[in-house]
Amino acid sequence: MRARMTAVTRSRVGTSHELAVPVGTLSMEAKLVDALPTDDGWQFEPKWDGFRCLAFKDGDEVALQAKSGKSLTRYFPEIVEAVRSAPFQRLVIDGELAIPVADSISFDSLQLRLHPAESRIRKLAKETPAIFILFDCLQTPRNRSLLDAPLSERRAELESIFAKLKSNCHFRLSPYTRDADEAKKWLNRASGELDGVVAKRLDGPYVPGERAMLKIKCLRTADCVVGGFRYAQGTREVGSLLLGLYNEEGKLDHVGFTSTVAHKDRGALTKKLEKLRKAPGFTGDAPGAPSRWSTERTGEWEPLANKLVVEVRYDHVTGNRFRHGTKLLRWRPDKSPKQCTFEQLQQEARPSTLVADVLQP
Repeated sequence: MRARMTAVTRSRVGTSHELAVPVGTLSMEAKLVDALPTDDGWQFEPKWDGFRCLAFKDGDEVALQAKSGKSLTRYFPEIVEAVRSAPFQRLVIDGELAIPVADSISFDSLQLRLHPAESRIRKLAKETPAIFILFDCLQTPRNRSLLDAPLSERRAELESIFAKLKSNCHFRLSPYTRDADEAKKWLNRASGELDGVVAKRLDGPYVPGERAMLKIKCLRTADCVVGGFRYAQGTREVGSLLLGLYNEEGKLDHVGFTSTVAHKDRGALTKKLEKLRKAPGFTGDAPGAPSRWSTERTGEWEPLANKLVVEVRYDHVTGNRFRHGTKLLRWRPDKSPKQCTFEQLQQEARPSTLVADVLQP
């Protein structure tokens, strides 16, 4: 299985074929679960809010590879140079690329790196340099594969490697705990800076491309105004609700969507929404405004009078928008639309001690 996956992806980033764990080997992935495991034998690590990255070094040749198998090498020249300067001939390490801005991590700054112009990338690399938060080791500097080794051995090797890397400001070592109660505190106190917690079996191997870990997301809720809706593609029934929050100027900004409307409820809900159609729907930022979230269907929506409120569950906010689709929890007829403001999200502005400690050089 590993050889087949490697052959499929090697051509995307290919440098050397001499590494024991060759370029193109995929990252081990995680399965989403609702709660932390409570039995023995687990190691818990922060799930960082960045770009997952495998770094391959063979002499002066370096490749940075995304979880998809595609190359990240050209977008992070400062990390390429940091890996190249590592005092090891060969190395394969796993971690997260992140960009610290002030005392937090900026996902927006990461996204700006995915730019076609090399001059722009190099300018950003100097203005907002990235860090590489390390949490696993796939190959020793002596070119021995650790894919079949237990996590406990891989972590010990990673710590030995990091001892010789930590003088370089671009490297960080991700903390861990084997105490489920401590991991639960990370989830509860992460203040939006973490993407969640990952649980790994201490005796488990590194399985490329498979969901051999568990992830528990940091999930929060917010009450939002339904400022519009979209019909499901090819139907005349509601497919998604467009969500809004009032900004400091009292205008309703579009912040995301939820499409988790039960199929049995869609007919009646469509009739209810159609009776409330009224422009403009959003008085501030509206769907269809130029942004990196726009798609060809962004402009196809129906505005609504600002009367309906829903409570949704979300994971991350980026650029004053929910980064991913949200889950509809319930309707809030008891809530005034004007109470749905961005103040609900302000708790995310303060970074946790855990994050602050890792960001320190």
